[in-house]
Amino acid sequence: MKLNIEKLFPVEQNIPEQYSSKYIQQNYYLIDGKLRLWDGPLQNVLSPLLVSSPEGLVSKKIGEAPLLDETSALEALDVSVRAYSNGRGIWPTMLVAERIRSIKLFTSAMLKRRDEITILLQLEIGKSLLEAEREFDRTVQYIYDTIEALKELDRSSSRFIIQQGIIGQIRRAPLGVVLCMGPYNFPLYETFTTLIPALVMGNTILVKPPRFGILIFQPLLEAFREYFPPGVINTIYGDGEVVIPPLMASGKIDVLGFVGTHRVADALRAFHPRPHRLRCVLGLDAKNPAIVIPSADLDLTVKECMQGSLSFNGQRCTALKIFFVHRSVVDDFIQRMSAGIKALKCGMPWEKGVTITPLPEPEKPVYLEGLVDDALRLGADVVNKGGGVRKGTVFYPALLYPVTPYMRVYAEEQFGPVIPVVPFDDISEPIEYVVQSNYGQQASIFGQDTDMLAQLVDSLVNQVCRININSQCQRGPDSFPFNGRKNSADGTQSVVDALRIFSIRIVVAARESDSNREIINDIVKERKSHFISTDYML
Repeated sequence: MKLNIEKLFPVEQNIPEQYSSKYIQQNYYLIDGKLRLWDGPLQNVLSPLLVSSPEGLVSKKIGEAPLLDETSALEALDVSVRAYSNGRGIWPTMLVAERIRSIKLFTSAMLKRRDEITILLQLEIGKSLLEAEREFDRTVQYIYDTIEALKELDRSSSRFIIQQGIIGQIRRAPLGVVLCMGPYNFPLYETFTTLIPALVMGNTILVKPPRFGILIFQPLLEAFREYFPPGVINTIYGDGEVVIPPLMASGKIDVLGFVGTHRVADALRAFHPRPHRLRCVLGLDAKNPAIVIPSADLDLTVKECMQGSLSFNGQRCTALKIFFVHRSVVDDFIQRMSAGIKALKCGMPWEKGVTITPLPEPEKPVYLEGLVDDALRLGADVVNKGGGVRKGTVFYPALLYPVTPYMRVYAEEQFGPVIPVVPFDDISEPIEYVVQSNYGQQASIFGQDTDMLAQLVDSLVNQVCRININSQCQRGPDSFPFNGRKNSADGTQSVVDALRIFSIRIVVAARESDSNREIINDIVKERKSHFISTDYML
């Protein structure tokens, strides 16, 4: 099997030209509306798509990016602060319609770079062509959906309310400077689900690309520069441990939009000198369980569980990461899952129909191997042929059974293609697992017995934030709330919720009197205020 995996890696001459020729030397970054040349050190960007050579498997360098220092990061922060100007800057005081126009122009420019960005997603993080195209298209759709949601929100705020002798208008205002930090597994989409709503609500933005997925932002820098006022969007590159703590310690970051682990989020929040003033929008760890009861339709269940555990190699916070299967159906479940894994295609991202691709984190295959070895030592078996074999950056999916609470994989979020299966006899066992878990994002339940499904739903609604019946865990549709309990999230995201979380409701009020009516009417009629307005966006 290890030899077979090694054959997946291509020799240089067999790599498609659009991939082999892709190299980006990015020695500049966006600050204050300029693409400033960086004359300091650069970081190498290596692809997880190793190349076969006479010397063995070698890494392919696909570009370089700035390795900014603390001074440069703080300068970018100061630029963002000046552009916001305590809410009096060009962008925060701009009409909502004008901000929407800027974002639409940016999106049109972004669409022209679709092929380039999807190629970089494949090269940088090993995402298949199909998955890369889906991520790009979903990001664009999210932008359009956000614009429509903002229009609706603005329409509902365009009227005055009279209550208890008080005339009032309630609108939303920006919060200040937002630091956006997306994850490597969805570097475009997850970054933009914070960046776009924060931006359209009038905040100024600092973007810190993830450790893997750095270069995908390079094709967008010119569009950011062209369609937004200077200083509204600035980029921060470099080692996160170097550039992020001083930003937080300055106390000038008003909102932290971060997707990653709860440990890193807690550390970042702790740097802020006034944490009570820091609004956090956090998407964090998850250990989403699947619970399969005796009445489950195993054809449907296995299809959903395969996709839920192995889409993009299981590198999704919403992936199914542990399976509780009733003992009466577990043997059949294991057999079907093994057959499903065997049918998956392993290879390079550009190959048609590929599912299992190289992992972007260099340390991940060794970590996953450690989880498997620990489980084997404590009594589990790898029940699918070749499961757990690794070579280079590829780790062949491992189906582990039976998994017990003594094994690391029972509690740790593997974030990769390791599938732990726990047999159970009584429904209270998986329920207790969820209750005791540190995570509370989602769960999937599979079965046809409505009494037992209802019992599960009622037991889980106060433990997780989404329960999926006979379907895998997922974030979409983006109109649904996406959040979590315990260590899994802080704040709720959806198209509408994101607009609210990156803004604050402001009331302008006056006692109901003839003179105040005249004052308000004059301001509105003569369009003297951007805030006090009855303009209605179509």
